[in-house]
Amino acid sequence: MRLRQFVPEEFCLRCQGCCRYKESDSVWVPCLLDEEIQLLMDKRIPPAAISSKRRLLAIPDPAGEEYLCPFLNTPDNKCKIYEFRPFECQLYPFLINLRAKKVILTVDLNCPYAKENLKSGEFKEYAEYLSAFLNLPRQIKLLKDNPQIIQAYEEVSDIVELKIPE
Repeated sequence: MRLRQFVPEEFCLRCQGCCRYKESDSVWVPCLLDEEIQLLMDKRIPPAAISSKRRLLAIPDPAGEEYLCPFLNTPDNKCKIYEFRPFECQLYPFLINLRAKKVILTVDLNCPYAKENLKSGEFKEYAEYLSAFLNLPRQIKLLKDNPQIIQAYEEVSDIVELKIPE
């Protein structure tokens, strides 16, 4: 599955905001769909890069101040597995959030591009695209089958409630 991207690549490569975490078990460390775990293993990604909680395993930054995605190439800020990066990574800065037993499409306000473009037509159009995509029967099934990717994030702005039947 390939999602159209909202944040332009050149902006992402300069930002150095995502793929870095304050704690190794941060809610921001991407969760993996079951099929992504298999794909990573098929691509000979070491199982040690995946935690027992079906998340990427954040590794300590050599500078010792934060944790990093194991696939982040820090010299150029590029993803080593970009062509088959996890769904949550493709979705970012949008997130699937659990709040008061509701599943909500949200956006991370710590992403400078998202914050700057929150009121733009481009943002509105992309949010509609994403909402329509996530409400397709196949995607609803994917979310139901992989509840680990529905997290409780803070510092996000709600976009739309997703219709995930219980």
